[in-house]
Amino acid sequence: MKEEFKSVEFAPGKTLSVETGRIAKQADGAVMVRMGDTMVLCTAVSSKEQSDKPFFPLTVDLRESFSAGGKFPGGFIKREGRPNDKEVLSSRLIDRSLRPLFPDGYRCDTQIICKVYSSDGEHNGDVLGGVGASAALHISDVPFAGPIAEVRVGRVDGEFIINPTISEMENSDIDMIIGGTEESVIMMEGEMEEISESEMLDAIKAAHKSIKKLCAFQEELREEFGKEKRNFEPEPVDEDLKAKVHELADDKIAELVNVGLGKEEYSARLDDIKDGVVEELTAIEEYAEESGAIKDVLSKIEKEQLRSMILEKKRRIDSRSPEDVRDIWSQTDYLARTHGSSIFTRGETQALVSVTLGTQKDAQAIDTLLTEEDKKFYLHYNFPNFSVGEAGYMRGPGRREKGHGHLAESAISQLMPSFEEFGYVIRVISDITESNGSSSMASVCGGSMALMDAGVPLKKPVAGIAMGMIVGDENEVILSDIRGEEDFMGDMDFKTAGSKDGITACQMDMKVSGISFEKLEEALEQARQGRLHILDKMSETISEPSENISEYAPQFINMEIDTDEIGSVIGPGGKVIQTLQKETNTEIWVEEDEERDVGKISITGDELANVKEAKKRIEGIVGHLEEGATYQGTVQAIKDYGAFVEIVPGRDGLLHVSEINHSHVDNVSDVLSVGDELEVKLLKIEHGDKLRLSRKALISKDGEED
Repeated sequence: MKEEFKSVEFAPGKTLSVETGRIAKQADGAVMVRMGDTMVLCTAVSSKEQSDKPFFPLTVDLRESFSAGGKFPGGFIKREGRPNDKEVLSSRLIDRSLRPLFPDGYRCDTQIICKVYSSDGEHNGDVLGGVGASAALHISDVPFAGPIAEVRVGRVDGEFIINPTISEMENSDIDMIIGGTEESVIMMEGEMEEISESEMLDAIKAAHKSIKKLCAFQEELREEFGKEKRNFEPEPVDEDLKAKVHELADDKIAELVNVGLGKEEYSARLDDIKDGVVEELTAIEEYAEESGAIKDVLSKIEKEQLRSMILEKKRRIDSRSPEDVRDIWSQTDYLARTHGSSIFTRGETQALVSVTLGTQKDAQAIDTLLTEEDKKFYLHYNFPNFSVGEAGYMRGPGRREKGHGHLAESAISQLMPSFEEFGYVIRVISDITESNGSSSMASVCGGSMALMDAGVPLKKPVAGIAMGMIVGDENEVILSDIRGEEDFMGDMDFKTAGSKDGITACQMDMKVSGISFEKLEEALEQARQGRLHILDKMSETISEPSENISEYAPQFINMEIDTDEIGSVIGPGGKVIQTLQKETNTEIWVEEDEERDVGKISITGDELANVKEAKKRIEGIVGHLEEGATYQGTVQAIKDYGAFVEIVPGRDGLLHVSEINHSHVDNVSDVLSVGDELEVKLLKIEHGDKLRLSRKALISKDGEED
């Protein structure tokens, strides 16, 4: 058994090791990638036969085994099941880096599996999976124009860090994963705290330096351990058939793309042209079974004509110039009973967004290999079939929906208030009700507006825009706010989102070998101008968070107590807090903030009066009673000289016989009984903890309340 092991230092203090020949020897390519004590097995397998699918069937799966960190899966079933959101998102990042580098026409079923087998809790396995997947393909016999590498870039105290540890990321204001070849960047995604375009470019350049080293390292791996690549030739095109399709369709499609139509009319007329060509040519016996090949040529003609018009005329399918953003209209407070809502429409893309404000019990529990948390802000993105005029099954969210939702959530989350500032758990739902490109960015815009409509104190409005690029032989054209056809036939999909002051999230995919830093800088500036335009349009509808939250939202109050008072609020076996919740019809959460050495209490309920009452009782429990304040109490004991009344759980005060009524009371038990509930006024707190109460101070002499 031949085992090989090599290492490379790809950034200061960052070393990556790769082993091959020991594990998964029957795969076409397999490597074990290691940083620190985190180890990821990456395998690549591709069938030898072409599938009949009309696309490249590539599947990428990254999985994180709980056992890698010495943990058990949560829940009743102690076995990993469906991939969690982090695994799905990490798999998408690897897929997007690899896919452009397979040969045109390659349709063999191909599967990449990356599994984290060991985790030290500091080195994240996601970027190791990207490097390992490329290395496994590169040393295999599978045709692949790599290698590529993925790295994470963070920034702490103004210094860029490549593949920062989990601890380092706690203080980072950038979290970007960037994939690329030795020549250029082909994929990136991340979130950041309102950084400038120049800062983003600097981060990408810093990442690319390490990417080049990792790509060179993989070339060394291939040279020493690589298999001979299998031969692949795309299926030959019937040149006679191709010529006939061009003869019938070129002029018609060229005329159509220059008319300047909307999606529906353009698609209908294009289908008529394509159907006519297919019908005419398949009527010829020689081409009777060639409808698929004819449609492929027609799609290429459409693509060529659209690209040619943009490159030569700087004019787009809907007559816009490269910098133009489609018409925008929006509305807030559209849904009657939600806590906040908006409609955001840009061209033929529309998002209907709702906001729900909840309590701590509505937080999303996250339990992954590296993370255990209660997520208090989340955005869900839905893309129903009707949004593009199609019928189909309604299933759970797919990888695309999870990816788009994560991008929109990342963009907005940077400017959300902290839970201490606004004590609600917040769920945003973006339903795409119409789509023709840039739906994730519509979700950012609509989500920002709906949050402000709900009264969430968003620090600044957030907007997003999708940029495209057409690369020609002699020039390149960058497009703002791309629609569906431009995404399909273009060479770049680059989404950026942020406020007027900086970028908060980005996502880029290249369909060609890459993009120069000069063009990337130009695209970022053009995106900034587009983002500012969209923010201006949004501000015409809503520019500031609403002053009041919805009457249908739960009410809340946050408060803090000393840590040694937590036990008093909870009580033996939770008795005190349970009584408080029952009597005030509220929900109360108590937790210790170890960093600040305080107890944090959150009180929620449907009625603000109930919430305030619960707060007042807690203040009484911990000794924060207020002289002169009124309390609802319960008689605990009757004495000759008065009654002891519990005004908050665990705190009794003396209601002296002289303070029960204005008239003389001979026998306390004639007026009060144990268990009676009554309102009393706290007259005085004596000697630190003795409470003097009065009932008569709250009633008039004739027995009526003042």
